[in-house]
Amino acid sequence: MTKFSAEVSWQRGGGTFTDGKYSRGHMWNFDGGLSVPASASPHNVPLPYSVAENVDPEEAYVAALSSCHMLFYLWLASKKGIVVNSYVDTATGIMEKVDGKMLVSRVELKPAVIYADEAPSRKMEEKLHHEAHELCFLANSVKTNIEVRLD
Repeated sequence: MTKFSAEVSWQRGGGTFTDGKYSRGHMWNFDGGLSVPASASPHNVPLPYSVAENVDPEEAYVAALSSCHMLFYLWLASKKGIVVNSYVDTATGIMEKVDGKMLVSRVELKPAVIYADEAPSRKMEEKLHHEAHELCFLANSVKTNIEVRLD
């Protein structure tokens, strides 16, 4: 068993609280020493009570799923001797009401991969993405439908 942890910290600072007029800005602190400014999304909490330039949990969720998929894709490609020069994914999460609850119901991964040599066949690339999805720890941990769209 492996354990992962993060420290999430928030302080009220000034202003009121019980009327909902408080900052949602907070920090994510990770064991390697990195601190990431976070906030509720301005889509959910209006400015100035959210911080638009900070990472929100929904964005982080999409990024984490994309990152996990990418890391397994790169590993699988390396094992097959396929040299990847770059991988850019413009991932999108869709939040909607399902069965009366708001949730990120779908995440679309749109990876653009550039190879050092000739690109693998479309069939091989699809196979690698399928295998990466099956191996991704995070994809295996959630009920969100995760789709890989290759253009």
